[in-house]
Amino acid sequence: MAAQTVANTADSTVNTTGSPVDLGPAAALSCRECGHRVPLGPVFACEECFGPLEIAYDFSAYDTEELRKRIEAGPSNIWRYAPLLPVPADVATKPNINPGWTKLVKADNLARELGVTGGLYVKDDSGNPTHSFKDRVVAQAIEAARAFGFTTLSCSSTGNLAGAVGAAAARAGFRSCVFIPHDLEQGKVVMAAIYGGELVGIEGNYDDVNRFCSELIGDPAGEGWGFVNVNLRPYYAEGSKTLSYEICEQLGWQLPDQLVVPIASGSQLTKIDKGLQELIKLGLVEDKPYKIFGAQAEGCSPVSVAYKAGLDVVRPQKPNTIAKSLAIGNPADGPYVLDIARRTGGAVEDVNDEQIVDAIKLLARTEGIFAETAGGVTVGVTRKLIENGLLDPTKTTVVLNTGDGLKTLDAVAGTGLTATIRPNLESFREAGLA
Repeated sequence: MAAQTVANTADSTVNTTGSPVDLGPAAALSCRECGHRVPLGPVFACEECFGPLEIAYDFSAYDTEELRKRIEAGPSNIWRYAPLLPVPADVATKPNINPGWTKLVKADNLARELGVTGGLYVKDDSGNPTHSFKDRVVAQAIEAARAFGFTTLSCSSTGNLAGAVGAAAARAGFRSCVFIPHDLEQGKVVMAAIYGGELVGIEGNYDDVNRFCSELIGDPAGEGWGFVNVNLRPYYAEGSKTLSYEICEQLGWQLPDQLVVPIASGSQLTKIDKGLQELIKLGLVEDKPYKIFGAQAEGCSPVSVAYKAGLDVVRPQKPNTIAKSLAIGNPADGPYVLDIARRTGGAVEDVNDEQIVDAIKLLARTEGIFAETAGGVTVGVTRKLIENGLLDPTKTTVVLNTGDGLKTLDAVAGTGLTATIRPNLESFREAGLA
């Protein structure tokens, strides 16, 4: 069984070679529901209540100012935050695609279009090695895979994760075998396949793919496989925290007032909140209120529907949207997203496909950022939240763009030439371009 490649003793966790597992400040796995703790290992569900497990840390030895100096002296990638992540201290010396430290763009032109006066920023994660934020989470997962002695890296994916796993595995010398819905955008299929790993299409949607991977992990065929978003999920998910770390550091070690975050599984939003809470507890930022807003596509909006109905339970949907990277009809972290939106005073909203395309074009036209459909969702939802009076335009707001528009060209396929002219000035003038 894949989950039996490590052994837990009374004092430590060891991998298949008997070597201790070193994951830096990570102390244990803790259940988000009942608080039950277990030693570090490739497990993701609580043995007591079947709730999700996440990393618990020991940060007690850190001095705030020394930690701040250490971070600021670190590399220009996510490993500047290694003291706050489940990775060994020497992580920066190991073969990894080293994502992160992407641009926080002050979006003044977009702000004028939307009527934002308090400062609007776009955290543009299309600048990562495979052009999506998924490089962050995979970078974390591959360090756990190394520590636990896995030889194959795998995942279920809506596209971006498949490419990130393929690239990271190639760089680190792992075999990769990833599973995707059979009808993904061709750009994402090519990007996932180009790294030389095995790419398998599953007949069905993402939820069907995820169920298959959960079966494979418990089968002898899955022995030695690290599924980044299944048995390595507690480690993988911590990569999303680095978005909040970077945003706050890039704002001069300040919390933003408002964040708009896309929702697929919901893990990114929950970990951004976790990262902000950690920075507050460590004294790296001043504690003040902030609001987190979730953004979904109307054609796959189970969390938005639950939020608007005042429900605590998220009812699954069958996805039907151009925002395929967000097309998870049964989001695992959906209930936790609802909790965070309500606790922080935020909200969860959705936009339709036409609004997504309009928002992609708006961001490109105003800031020169070509977002994939998920970025169109966050920008479109931001505009809708302002129009509905839910997001305060006088407050500092950060909107996430999690991927590159070159991956989702079909969504804006009608965009093209302004005119076709003969190679002379007369034709140029006739076209009304002079």
